Amino acid sequence: MSQAALAKAIGVTRQTVIAIEKGHYSPSLESAFRISRVFQTTLEDVFGWDEGG
Repeated sequence: MSQAALAKAIGVTRQTVIAIEKGHYSPSLESAFRISRVFQTTLEDVFGWDEGG
C-alpha cells in the first residue's frame, strides 16, 4: 500500500504517514486504530513498544 493510499484511508496527509514511519511523530489513538483496521491486525502488531527500551 502506498503512503498516499494509507493517508487517504485514515484521513491524514502523506507527510503525516511519512513522519509516523520514520518515528518522528506518534499518531493519535484514533489514527492508530484506523491504521490497524486498514491492515486488519492489532495495534500491538502495528505499533510494537519495547518497555525495556
